[in-house]
Amino acid sequence: MSETVIQTDSLTRDFKSTRAVDGLNIQVPRGAIYGFLGPNGSGKTTTIRMLLGLLEPSSGKAAVLSHDVVRQADEIRNRCGALLEYSGLYERLSAEDNLELFGRIYKMPAAKRRERVQELLQSFGLWERRKDIAGTWSRGMKQKLAVARAMFHRPALVFLDEPTAGMDPIAAANLREELAALVRREEVTVFLTTHNLSEAEKLCAKIAVIRNGKLLFEGRPDQLRARQDRHRAEIVGQGFNDGILTMLRSQPQVQSVELENGRLFVDLNENARMSGLVPLLVQAGVEIEEIRKEQVSFEDVFLNLVEEDGK
Repeated sequence: MSETVIQTDSLTRDFKSTRAVDGLNIQVPRGAIYGFLGPNGSGKTTTIRMLLGLLEPSSGKAAVLSHDVVRQADEIRNRCGALLEYSGLYERLSAEDNLELFGRIYKMPAAKRRERVQELLQSFGLWERRKDIAGTWSRGMKQKLAVARAMFHRPALVFLDEPTAGMDPIAAANLREELAALVRREEVTVFLTTHNLSEAEKLCAKIAVIRNGKLLFEGRPDQLRARQDRHRAEIVGQGFNDGILTMLRSQPQVQSVELENGRLFVDLNENARMSGLVPLLVQAGVEIEEIRKEQVSFEDVFLNLVEEDGK
């Protein structure tokens, strides 16, 4: 069982009459990218601020890297990296000077700083542009530099808040690939918030979904999908009629049947197989041209979860 680097126990934060985080219980395993997902205003930023010791809980507790978030906040911040709302870059400095300055803040030896600057800028494809003034760069390049800054002092845990927000699809995909490779190589744990659900599904080994400060789900992305996945088949062919629909609806493994624009859609019970229905259709005179299994998108799964909770 992997070691836990973040654990919360009924973590709660109130602001006057508003409960921003409500009894949150999560566990973040070491060496993984952990996705923390939820709509705007769901309590994600408040949670991160508590985990970094920047905001005290109203009740409950949390441990980050085995340190208490209230009593040992300085130790937590020293061992963590963070890219939150602002990049933290000095736009009048060059890329390498930005990282050099950050290394000095953490009192890293000069040789280690130079080595780390080259290592990270090469990892993110920025080494040839290291002398450029950061303010002249595109948003995608600045975000790569900001992630490099957050990871510069080799933290055990990095908080990344919407690192690909506002980036074009190609730049975002490049950053995701480079981030995943860096995580594998350095065995760092990443606590990631994102509204890009495809990004979360691809990158994260484990996710949590919150709404109105409450935890709705925690587990692997495929476990969330499995909870709400639609077992649906689309059948393309000839010979569909009311008798065929009635016959299919009478089968125990079938939930529902719809005929739309000459295409037959069959929703099956969990673990049921379409292969058992094919002989029945053929015997009834249906000419089957193609059978496609339809899978609900991860975005739909997420939306269904948060909308069900809001009802």
